[in-house]
Amino acid sequence: MVLKKIVENAVQAKKEIDELTAQGYTHDDIYIFAHDKKRAENITDALDTETVGMKEQGFLDSMKNMFTSRGDELRSKMEAAGLTAEDAADAEKELDHGKLVLIVKK
Repeated sequence: MVLKKIVENAVQAKKEIDELTAQGYTHDDIYIFAHDKKRAENITDALDTETVGMKEQGFLDSMKNMFTSRGDELRSKMEAAGLTAEDAADAEKELDHGKLVLIVKK
């Protein structure tokens, strides 16, 4: 099961994460995405959530993302975290507006 949540900022993300962990999800089940790479890293570190890496994407997709636009990279990572291509495209549009996307995958 995959859940997608859109939040405005890190404070709301923390609140959602607290609710999700109360429901039995672990921090390893939760991915946070932001359009700005540094912001995403800072929030992921601060809230102790998972990052999409080679394990989720595979070697070739991870390497391909080094040479693509940020939008393409984000959509690819969100798909690797469990979203459909359509859901990833919709979520990426939310990221363009400065929002955060949480993906929860059990």
